[in-house]
Amino acid sequence: MEINFIALLLAGIVTLVTGFIWYNPKVFGTIWMKENNLTQEELRTGNMLKIFGFTYIFSLMITVVLMGLTIHQSGAVGMVGGPPMLESAKPSFAAFMADYGTAYRTFKHGALHGFISGLFFAFPVIGINGLFERKSWKYIFIHAGYWMLTLTLMGGIICAFA
Repeated sequence: MEINFIALLLAGIVTLVTGFIWYNPKVFGTIWMKENNLTQEELRTGNMLKIFGFTYIFSLMITVVLMGLTIHQSGAVGMVGGPPMLESAKPSFAAFMADYGTAYRTFKHGALHGFISGLFFAFPVIGINGLFERKSWKYIFIHAGYWMLTLTLMGGIICAFA
């Protein structure tokens, strides 16, 4: 099982593209700014190179985890010790990969696992932080919705193309 690193690099961009749309003032940006007591002027003062750069680095970290959650064949590769040991794998590994090597390697399947990750991991994390920070449910749902959509798209890309 070869890893398509270009697909992972492209999946990492999804956080930026989705965020550009999701947090646009014409979508949820105005509500998000109000819930955070931010103004357009305050948002313009940030170091955008640092913000976008670290966002992309963090997104690449997410792609590594999503690859393991969406591509089930990773477990079979892990059982033989990873790529360096593929040549010395037992015949049962080759038989498994022949039967299931591309099973469930679709955008739809990856999107399902990405959505589940958003619903059962990102949403609770954001919810817990929001509750302790005394944020509104609007704040929690805006961020959780963003991450559910973003992880859905990232999971689909990774599963279908990585």
